[in-house]
Amino acid sequence: MSRQSINLFALCLAVLFSASVRAAETDSMLTIDRIFHDKEFALNRKVPSKWLEGGNSYTTVEPSESVDGGFDIVRHDSATGDKSILVEAKQLIPEGAEKPLEIKDYSWSDDGRFVLISTNTVKFRRLESLGDYWLLGLADSTLRQIGTDAPPSTLMYAKFSPDSRFVAYMYLNNIYIESIDGRTKKQLTHDGSDLIVNGTGDWVNEEEFSLRDGFKWSPDSKRLCYWQFDTEGVGTFYMIKNTDDVYSRPIPLQYPKAGTTNSAVRVGVIEIESAETVWIQLQGDPRQNYVPQMDWADNSEQLIIQYVNRLQNRNQVLLANAADGSVQHIFTDRDDAWIDVNTDVKWLEDGRYFTWLSERDGWRHLYLVSRDGKDVRLVTPGDFDIIKVDHIDTADGWVYYTASPNDSAARYLFRSPLSGEARVERLTPDTESGFHEYEIATNSKWAFHTFSTLSKPPTVDLVSLPRHASQRIIVDNERVEKLLESTPRVETEFFKIDIGDGVVLDAWMMKPPDFDPGKKYPLLMYVYGEPAGQTVIQQWRPGRGYRYLWHSMLAQQGYIVASVDNRGTPAPKGRDWRKSIYGQIGIQASADQARAVRKLLAERPYLDPQRVGSWGWSGGGQMTLNAMFRYPDLYRTGVALAFVSDQRLYDTIYQERYMGLPDDNAEGYEQGSPITHAAGLEGNLLLIHGTADDNVHYQNSEQLVDKLIALNKTFTFMMYPDRSHSIDEKPNTRRHLFTLMTNFLHEHLPLEAAPE
Repeated sequence: MSRQSINLFALCLAVLFSASVRAAETDSMLTIDRIFHDKEFALNRKVPSKWLEGGNSYTTVEPSESVDGGFDIVRHDSATGDKSILVEAKQLIPEGAEKPLEIKDYSWSDDGRFVLISTNTVKFRRLESLGDYWLLGLADSTLRQIGTDAPPSTLMYAKFSPDSRFVAYMYLNNIYIESIDGRTKKQLTHDGSDLIVNGTGDWVNEEEFSLRDGFKWSPDSKRLCYWQFDTEGVGTFYMIKNTDDVYSRPIPLQYPKAGTTNSAVRVGVIEIESAETVWIQLQGDPRQNYVPQMDWADNSEQLIIQYVNRLQNRNQVLLANAADGSVQHIFTDRDDAWIDVNTDVKWLEDGRYFTWLSERDGWRHLYLVSRDGKDVRLVTPGDFDIIKVDHIDTADGWVYYTASPNDSAARYLFRSPLSGEARVERLTPDTESGFHEYEIATNSKWAFHTFSTLSKPPTVDLVSLPRHASQRIIVDNERVEKLLESTPRVETEFFKIDIGDGVVLDAWMMKPPDFDPGKKYPLLMYVYGEPAGQTVIQQWRPGRGYRYLWHSMLAQQGYIVASVDNRGTPAPKGRDWRKSIYGQIGIQASADQARAVRKLLAERPYLDPQRVGSWGWSGGGQMTLNAMFRYPDLYRTGVALAFVSDQRLYDTIYQERYMGLPDDNAEGYEQGSPITHAAGLEGNLLLIHGTADDNVHYQNSEQLVDKLIALNKTFTFMMYPDRSHSIDEKPNTRRHLFTLMTNFLHEHLPLEAAPE
């Protein structure tokens, strides 16, 4: 064979090899169907795990070996890993039934003799809060249902009394108790109705303060404290259901929009014996103040109440007498912008001090406040933010907390002495960069540890503290990791962008697996930018991992996908960073985003300035609209989902927290709302909304569409009937949604530049 023939043969082999590699890569690439239909990348999730014996053991829910389709509750020794079955699946088969109860969640009585099983759950607003409850006695395997007078799946928040004698629960906006033996059942409140809500939050308090489980046992089990909301006078928004009958059906929702009337809130203490309520004597208009948190004050005689004004820039801490309702003011926290509520106050030193997170020195730090409010001690001094208090170890004098002083995209576990000594110990190993979450046992020796990154799905292991030594894996997602490794590799770069004036923003960027710096690529920005969340974070977001997969799919196809956190996002960068956005939602943030994109285009010549797009959901949808309308020379294509078009259409607590009242900041509300700038639309815009969105109402889309028509602007609009804010109800919805978005990008943000 001649040298020429040999060379030709080698060339043919190379071509064939290259073609086969490309074919293999094509077969392994991410697709809409793989992500949203085939569910190849479905995660193993942490099953309900509960600490026992202070942390020396814990329980998990595991498949039964003896009952097909059933689950056991299994005890694990923390140190040794030895296992024993505490509840067998066969014990959870109700009389007359063939199958055991499905365990959605469970809780143990304090004496360890009973377990309460939550099952048959259904969605109420955002979460599966409605369900049935069954009580199992471990000694005699007696299984009985709680609240049998109620229809299926209608009870909420059932819980044991501390003395293990009763179970309390909520049903139809009233609070009930039942004795463990089932002989006594008592309705404690009787005024619950469509307008009066006892024992949980109304819509806006649940959404913005996470006020769901709204009643609490006193330590002596003789009283319950609870929230009550009077929703009369709150504006009613109507969602319309058109898909299940020949006539439409209105779905009413009491929803206070910015500047309108709130529910009247009050706190009651009810005696179990008499079923009589003592109302706490809160001063001021109950519709112009909030009670985002309340609990027993380390005894059965007093409550600690956080009382927040409507502007949410003042949080008063009150001690209330449970017997007569009288109130003592002990402490006030203030801010020129807004105050974040303390969600988990702990009592220390025999009830003489309580824990308090505050930004009063410019950083979010932990303080100890005396019971009379006169002594305020800084526990964690330093120029860094505490993100979350994970555990208080009173025995050895430590506070364990989540922080990330040097990387706002990550989360790590630290501890400091309760004495206030300026000493910070990092417990998370330096070798594990990413997002770490902890559930620490009461004995401070053990923790459930969840670790993930943007591109690595979560693993859960048991670690010993303070050494952070891994004992065993509880949940792994090795299958999903291997699947991701088998696809064309998409690398994610985390970096910083200096946009001038001393402002440095965090960012990430995904590039195609075959990235060539000599080529020009379309740039798709993923945005949020509101004070409620970060996008530049090293976490496989719970319930949102599909966004990473979709972004990776787009990158595999040839897009560059990037995200930037503007000022005002809740990053651990100090009070001034977070609150710089006050009064100008949509204004400063969109300007920061635009400056960041211009800087990227200037510094990275492989980005095509003629092919820049943006997409976002909820607040990110609003950001995308502001980008398209305010900076039409920069953004050529946008996809906005479930967006706020006019800030006056969103709820009181969220919008007023960051913008003030509409009457006081009319200019800010107008200029921050995308609809004000709709005349600026020049590019390609896809609007998407669910008609049953109870959070950001479909009204936002209709008003914007109406305005764009009046302006003779061309756009594309897709509505999803009877879908909520998440647009995930009913079969095939997410597959259809992301197919629609992908096709729109391919058409209007093309992979190849148009010929000159």
